[in-house]
Amino acid sequence: MSSKKSAPLPASSAGLLRFFEDETKGYKLKPEVVIAIPSALIGISWILKIFFSP
Repeated sequence: MSSKKSAPLPASSAGLLRFFEDETKGYKLKPEVVIAIPSALIGISWILKIFFSP
């Protein structure tokens, strides 16, 4: 078996990207809900425009 030398990984964004693990106060929404609400509003406005246009 041949032994492979592992190369060092490059630095990720030089420390510019930080993830915070602290919980913050506020509402917790799933991404599906965030996409569904505006989509529903757009759909309702289109339906209203079709049925109530002069």
